[in-house]
Amino acid sequence: MELLGQLYRQLIIPISPSSQSSKSRTIFWFSLSLTFAAIYSLLALQLAFTNDYIVQDDARQHIFWMRRFLDPNLFPNDWIADYFQSVAPAGYTNLYRVMAWLGIDPIVLGKLLPLGLSLITTAYGFGVVMEMLPIPIAGFITTLLLNQNLWMRDGYASATPRAFLYPIFLAFLYYLLRRSLWGCLGTIALQILFYPAYGLVAAGMLPLRLVQWQAGKLRWSSNRRDYYICVAGFGLALVMMLLYLATVSRFAPTITASEAKALPDFVSGGRASFFRQNPVKFWLTGSRSGLLPRSLFTPVTLCMGFLLPGLLYFPKQFPLVKQLRQVTLIPQLLLVGTGWFFVAHAVLFKLHLPSRYTGYTFLLAIVLAAGIVLTLILDAVYQSMQVAQPGHKLKSSLAITIITLITSSLLFYPSIAKSFPVTGYLTGKEPELYQFFAKQPKDIVIASLSPEVNNLPTFSQRSILIGSEYAVPYHVGYYQEFRQRASNLIRAQYSPDLTRVKQFIQQYSIDFWLLEPESFNFKYLTKNSWIKQYQPAADEAANSLEQGNPPVLEQMVKCCLVLNLDRFSVIDTRCIQKLPSPKSCTKQRQEVVQQPLTPKL
Repeated sequence: MELLGQLYRQLIIPISPSSQSSKSRTIFWFSLSLTFAAIYSLLALQLAFTNDYIVQDDARQHIFWMRRFLDPNLFPNDWIADYFQSVAPAGYTNLYRVMAWLGIDPIVLGKLLPLGLSLITTAYGFGVVMEMLPIPIAGFITTLLLNQNLWMRDGYASATPRAFLYPIFLAFLYYLLRRSLWGCLGTIALQILFYPAYGLVAAGMLPLRLVQWQAGKLRWSSNRRDYYICVAGFGLALVMMLLYLATVSRFAPTITASEAKALPDFVSGGRASFFRQNPVKFWLTGSRSGLLPRSLFTPVTLCMGFLLPGLLYFPKQFPLVKQLRQVTLIPQLLLVGTGWFFVAHAVLFKLHLPSRYTGYTFLLAIVLAAGIVLTLILDAVYQSMQVAQPGHKLKSSLAITIITLITSSLLFYPSIAKSFPVTGYLTGKEPELYQFFAKQPKDIVIASLSPEVNNLPTFSQRSILIGSEYAVPYHVGYYQEFRQRASNLIRAQYSPDLTRVKQFIQQYSIDFWLLEPESFNFKYLTKNSWIKQYQPAADEAANSLEQGNPPVLEQMVKCCLVLNLDRFSVIDTRCIQKLPSPKSCTKQRQEVVQQPLTPKL
């Protein structure tokens, strides 16, 4: 019992600012929090460099084009690269630009950043908890839960704008709780520069902080600093958001709800599945439209957060409740997230996806609540042991069991998880293909309907006409052209008319055609859900195959092949252009193309 008493004094007793022992305890638990964050990040970092051809899934969209910072000649006149560059937030873009200027490859930087981001997130998360419950172990428990949750998804590893949301937004919450004017202004500015949507969330938090819960009632804040922060922060957010929204993209306008409902991309099973007939799935669980984030109960210990409102009514049984302060932050996160969720639905899709506003605020709220609840329970268990009668072994054993279960669930959850950490890293399986295209001129264009084409901009640093990974339908100016390209490609690839194929090649300046042998199979077309989104081109192609019309390209493989792999064939389109008719392509391979490609003028 004495040992438990000593342990309690080291773990759960609230800190005193003037106590050296309290400072030592804070440093210990803060350091331990950073240690676990580093361990989780290093596990991911180890995976990131296991192969020369490995990339995070979302980095194929948001980072590949940044290699232009290293070589301005890459991706010239590339519709896809231009689009993703145009939608990248300014702060995010310039961070990668500066690091590229220092010689760091953007793809490599994307693999290194999660370590730093997780440490910053942990540091500010620890600080937020200490402002709410000044007990260092509460900060450790909460940040441990937060890091476990974040590494059960691939947000961190992507190093895309959403990876910056947590460190910046937690920094904002920390400075908000401490009533730091310049800290709030700085983090609001950073939020808009890196993840603009949460600039709105931060602005929404400011007026809510003017209302405080005191003596069992809601009261207006009596601290003038709260009003200064609210006015200055709201004004800054308003000006920066207006400047951001006033930047008219060449790919505007944003798609409207009525336009989206007419596209197969937005229905269930589509590339950007949003609208669902089931109202429960649409409003609650939809990954893009729903109120509740999918990872709300990962790890399962986060469910403990729902107990917090009940524990607040039992201060005798849970004495640490009296130490709680500024706990209204949790319902304020829920309220502001819900508010922007409904606003985003009302102006669909001008504020992008509604689920983004609750997905992060709800998660932070439940993580903070769970960390506090577990700390309250640990304290209550020890307090119950203190009042137990001497020799009451059953109660002591029960208390020790509860403490052991809580500790085990916190520390060992990753070891029993199906996959941890979750990184979303993809390994390229066709190095010979990537190397072949990387040796070609930098201005080539590759056409293909194969999913493998999505890897070529990253692994070969060469432009593609289209790819399923880049079929992002939120801006009409981009996606109308993308759909037209996809439809034209489908028609050309399955056309029995050589003239039509040649016209397509000339229209888009195609240099190479990447084909899968099975792509000329009827089932390949009818079972490919992504290709089927592009109607009527997909049905026209399927009907042509079903009627026994052999595609010209299938015949071209015999004489225009420049690279033959087990799963892929690459055709040089110059060869196709020189052939007068399909019949001139004999079964024996003809060396129609004698000279290597040269850059286009």
